[in-house]
Amino acid sequence: MKIENPVLGAIEVSDDKVVEFPMGLPGFGNLHRFALLHEEGGEGKVFLLQSLDDASVMFSLAGPEQLGITYEFPLTTEEENALRLSRPEDAVVAVIIRKGDEAPTSAGLRANFMAPVIINIRQQRGLQKVIDKGSCDIILRVRG
Repeated sequence: MKIENPVLGAIEVSDDKVVEFPMGLPGFGNLHRFALLHEEGGEGKVFLLQSLDDASVMFSLAGPEQLGITYEFPLTTEEENALRLSRPEDAVVAVIIRKGDEAPTSAGLRANFMAPVIINIRQQRGLQKVIDKGSCDIILRVRG
């Protein structure tokens, strides 16, 4: 399938790059098909999650390890079922990153650790888990 990406231009997306989000993403519940992309020749440290249902919707993703963080949180049985996850090693966790606001105190990148994106790479299914601050423990460990 050929798509027009605002960053990468016209690109061909193979079926193995398409991830189904059966529940959509918070705020984008009507969008279910996304392509996981990165620049050709790049190391794949930052990925683009491009909607295939609305070309104007795209998110930048990075693995927490790329930010020097070890990130742990539980999945519910419902979330595991939605992902069709039977083996933990098939799950990839990423966080949405964006540029900080214009003010000098918030320059740089911001990562949303309270709503990670989980993708079952074998089943090509994903979800965004919104974590309630009071309902679980999140462990962030900075590698030293």
